[in-house]
Amino acid sequence: MELDIVVPVREGADNEQLRFALRSWAAHLPHGRVWVVGYLPPWAVGVQHIRTRQRGTKFQNTTLAVRVVCQHPDISSRFILANDDMFVMKPLEAMPVLHRGPVRNVETFYAARAAGEYLRGMRETRDLLADLGHPDPLSYELHVPLPVDKAVMLDALDIAWHLDVVHKRTLYGNLAQLGGTEMRDVKIMRRSPGGYTEDDIFLSTMPDSFAAGHVGAYIRRTFAEPGPYETRRA
Repeated sequence: MELDIVVPVREGADNEQLRFALRSWAAHLPHGRVWVVGYLPPWAVGVQHIRTRQRGTKFQNTTLAVRVVCQHPDISSRFILANDDMFVMKPLEAMPVLHRGPVRNVETFYAARAAGEYLRGMRETRDLLADLGHPDPLSYELHVPLPVDKAVMLDALDIAWHLDVVHKRTLYGNLAQLGGTEMRDVKIMRRSPGGYTEDDIFLSTMPDSFAAGHVGAYIRRTFAEPGPYETRRA
């Protein structure tokens, strides 16, 4: 049985990144159903929708979304966790497990950039994993989809109930002993060319780099035709 895809979506406007992410998954990522958790754009069709209350920080909102997913009886027991800005650019037979290398290396990268709450959450998640017997954990905070087991993720969230910025992908990946293949992060933040090639399997964007950047134009060219998860524009 194919894994369902789950994507938390914040309340907002048209969300063109999600439209093209859905096109990319329909074309290149084998899956069962697609579940949009949170806000459902009016153009989205053919997907399952779970409405959630979004009254916390973005970290708390996405953690709530994942918890709701793990407790939902109709979602596949293993699912693919994605964000609305994750694009699969080449055909896959199945979603692989990918990681970013040791948390200590990722922490050094973000510490040089004064990453605020995100860095604090990384450190607190790292310390929690060390207390649980994982002294040198791997980071799974890549901008690519991640296969997830509902029961193990729910246990991870219960363990981290006291953290307001839990790095849930990293906590889950180490507790589940996923292993996987190391890769660089694929988030493209700038408008100018560079940072990716047309051989890349995965890409991710910021709203600005998608709307006005070289990478966004490339993604829109690649998936120019409407997919099964959207109404066709007049």
